[in-house]
Amino acid sequence: MTKKDIVRTIAEQIDLPQLRTKDLVQRTFDALIEALVKEGRIELRNFGVFQIKRREARMARNPRTGEKVPVQAKSVVTFKPGKEMEARVRELDRQMNDREKAEATEVAEARQPAPPAPTDVIQRPVDS
Repeated sequence: MTKKDIVRTIAEQIDLPQLRTKDLVQRTFDALIEALVKEGRIELRNFGVFQIKRREARMARNPRTGEKVPVQAKSVVTFKPGKEMEARVRELDRQMNDREKAEATEVAEARQPAPPAPTDVIQRPVDS
C-alpha cells in the first residue's frame, strides 16, 4: 500500500477531495517525523511505538567479496507494534495456517487411490 492508496481510502471514507486528504496525510506524517526527531519516541495507543535507537559501530562483511568492512555507528528508527495490531496480525497468521492445513488435506485426499469398482463376476478360489 502506498501513500496514494491511503489518501484514496481516507478520502472515500470521509468524503473529502483527494488533494485535501493528501495534504492532511502528509502533515500527519511530517508531524510524526518531527516529534520522533525531537522526542526520540512516539507512542500511538493501539498502533505501536516508534523509537530512535543507537546502533554501535561494528564490522560487517561485503556479501559479494566476503571482505570485512567497518560500519559506523548510526541512529535507526525501530517500531514495536501495539497489542491491537499484534493481535490482528496473529489472527491473520492463524487464518493462513488453517487455510494451508485445509489445502493440504484436500491434496492428500485427492491422492488417495479410488476404491475398486464393483464387478458382477464373483471370483471363487480355484481348486487344484
